[in-house]
Formats: sequence, structure tokens, C-alpha cells
Amino acid sequence: MSRLLCLLTLTLGLAQGVAAQEQSQQTPQAQATSFSPASLPASQDAAASDATTQTTHKVSRMLSEKFGVARAKAEQISAAVMSAASKYSLPPALLLAIISIESRFKEKARGANGATGLMQVVPAAHRQLVRNIDLTQAEANIEAGSAILHGYVESAQGDVGAALKSYGGSKAYAEKVSLQVKKFAPQTGLQTASEATPD
Repeated sequence: MSRLLCLLTLTLGLAQGVAAQEQSQQTPQAQATSFSPASLPASQDAAASDATTQTTHKVSRMLSEKFGVARAKAEQISAAVMSAASKYSLPPALLLAIISIESRFKEKARGANGATGLMQVVPAAHRQLVRNIDLTQAEANIEAGSAILHGYVESAQGDVGAALKSYGGSKAYAEKVSLQVKKFAPQTGLQTASEATPD
């Protein structure tokens, strides 16, 4: 009986050894194509980064052609929009629509009540948020305006239309932004228009 058990153990061990040897002799190409869970997130991150870069360039080109923004400035604005949109979970086309209505992409634009810059942020209404910030700088203005809009969206429990009414002061403003989003979305490929359309 013990001899049989020994023979069985030896046979099983031999079979495992042959399988391990076959696996180690697998071609390098086959080893490279085997699934590696660790490599998946890195490749997805790289693809997402490439897509963001391409979208930023596409938006930049559109700003130069349609609004006459200098190429370097258009790249800066596009990158700031994409960054803020990602950070605050806002559609990039929505931010672009607001900027086009508020300032026509003019960084030093001034409006009523001291509204300043691309997104016409009103310093008096948001003292804590904009303290020590130069609102005529693209990145700072888009960051501040996006943070304000994000706060309004959260207060409105995700209702973008209500958030836009708070940002611009009227339902007419919200509708105007919504129409502009519908124009930007197909030109930039950023999103479907319905994602930022107020009710």
C-alpha cells in the first residue's frame, strides 16, 4: 500500500514538473501576450492621457479658428478647461460655453459688479475662494469659475440648469449656455449635448 502511495506521489510530482517545464519554455511572444492585471490600468491611463491630449489640441484649434485666440493662449485655455472639467466632474463643453458667453475668450474682460476674466468671476461674491488670485490669468480664472459652478451643481443636487441659473442669474442665461453647449459638443467631440442641457 505504501509502495502504491509512493508511486502515485512520484507520478504526480513528475507530471507537475513537466507542466512547469512546458510553461517556462513558452515563447517570449506568448508570455508577452498573456494577461497581466497590473499592466491593464497603466495602458488605460496612457490611452486616456492620449485622448485628453488630442481633445485639448482639437479644442485649441477650434478656439483659434472660431474666436481668433492666439495659438499658445488657446492651448493654455484648452488645457485649463480640461483640467478643471476633470477635477470638478463638469462637461468641458459646458465650461467652454460659459466662457464664450461671459468673455468671448478674452482673459482681461471686465463686467458688472467687478466680474473678471474668462468666466467673469465676481470677487465680492466669492471672497474666500478668490483671495490672492489673479483672475485675469486663464488657469486661475477657470479653476475659480469651475469651483463656483461645481458648488452650485452640488447645491442643486445635480441639476445643471438650476446651477446655471445661479451662476448667471436667470433662466434665460441657462438656456443660452445650453444652446452654446450644443454648438461646442459636435465641434470638439467632448460630449453629447444632453449631458449639459438644463431642464
